Amino acid sequence: MLTAAWVAAAIVVISLPRWLPGRVVALRGWVFTKINGEESIPVPGDLVGVDRFREVYSHPAASGRSEGAALSDLFWYWLSPGPEMHQEHLEAGERYEAVALATRRVLSVPRARAEELTRRCVVRALEGRRGVVRLRDLMMPVWAEFSYELVFGEPCPPHARDLIVGNADDVVTALKCCGLRHMDRRDRLTAYLAESLPRVRHELPVGLTAREQALYLQGAFFNTAVVQMSEAAAHVLMALAQHQDVQNRARAGDDRYLDQVISETLRLYPLFGIAHRVTKGDISLGEGVAIPAGSVLCFDYPAFHRAGFPDPERFDPGRFAPGHAPVRELNHIPFGMPANRPCPAWRLAPLALRVAVRETLRAYELDSTAAHTRSLPNRGPCLLTPLNARRGPGRRLTLLFMRLRDGWEDVWRSLVQLVLGTYMVWDARRLRLCERHFSGFSGFSGDARPEGT
Repeated sequence: MLTAAWVAAAIVVISLPRWLPGRVVALRGWVFTKINGEESIPVPGDLVGVDRFREVYSHPAASGRSEGAALSDLFWYWLSPGPEMHQEHLEAGERYEAVALATRRVLSVPRARAEELTRRCVVRALEGRRGVVRLRDLMMPVWAEFSYELVFGEPCPPHARDLIVGNADDVVTALKCCGLRHMDRRDRLTAYLAESLPRVRHELPVGLTAREQALYLQGAFFNTAVVQMSEAAAHVLMALAQHQDVQNRARAGDDRYLDQVISETLRLYPLFGIAHRVTKGDISLGEGVAIPAGSVLCFDYPAFHRAGFPDPERFDPGRFAPGHAPVRELNHIPFGMPANRPCPAWRLAPLALRVAVRETLRAYELDSTAAHTRSLPNRGPCLLTPLNARRGPGRRLTLLFMRLRDGWEDVWRSLVQLVLGTYMVWDARRLRLCERHFSGFSGFSGDARPEGT
């Protein structure tokens, strides 16, 4: 009896990586709903199908960003300090227009300069690297330096790069519930940017205080840009590492094929999971049915990107090859919708991303046996082997170890995410940063936080 019990216990323990993380993710979703409520309307969903996703997303009434949504308290918590100055969360009006204009100025970079800047940043980041790396960590200094030079028009000093990486890593780690916020890291970057405003190469948004201008730069260029470009590059490189035939063809130098790889990667692993919008008016769906003003719409990018594609979970860059349906007709909006504030870097980002991937492929063979999911909480473990180096006999053992380690890390990480995620969702609801901001709460500080977070 005792032997059988030990055997059963061993089987349960050994099987943990296969079943526990998924169960914990489901539990996290239940906790999230319990704390935040069920105020949202999923799109696509029972009320709005896939066929009307674009229509509703583009509707002029689907224009509210933060005000009136309990979900906003959580996003503001994760994006502090200064979420009220974050371009993605600003309500329509003069302040948003001034911020959007400033962003367009910074991003107006000639193609040749953007490509050369990306190449230089990637070469510096890759110098001397080999062995097992975390791709998101590898790529973050690239986009820190890239964003710095866009904003300041000069090379990024190491001290500034470290501040930017520390800030961006802290934001994305908290977003994925893998760690608590460390506001001291974020505040150090805010202080640095406030001191550096005279060196910004373009005119900053008018009508803002110096601190607000610093928070605008931090949110737009040193949070969102660095995090999303690092994640995008990590996703593309992970996909290539796990599809050797695609990697070999992409390395051959055909940029059109590399663009197909990037498009397919962003279809399977969109940078946005859910984008929420608050309706400012009724949206008629016909036959006497309407979405009322004040509703919170949650646009599900992964669900939309999988709808209408055969075998949607399969990685297939050929979906975007010439001769197939035009991209504009596909369920594919990696940079949002033109009628509803698309990503301001929708032209620049693909160019820079292509160069970053191409330069990495020119230097390395990529291999990975780690899990590749949209949220990428493992930060993209990957084996880098210099292109002309001989692959040693230890490669297979390294990849086997990577697979085993990633599985057991996922067990521990899922439990950490459950505990820390529950705490942060609760803490965000307690602080109510967004709600207090729009209610004009006396004494409110956008950086309000409990001791230790």
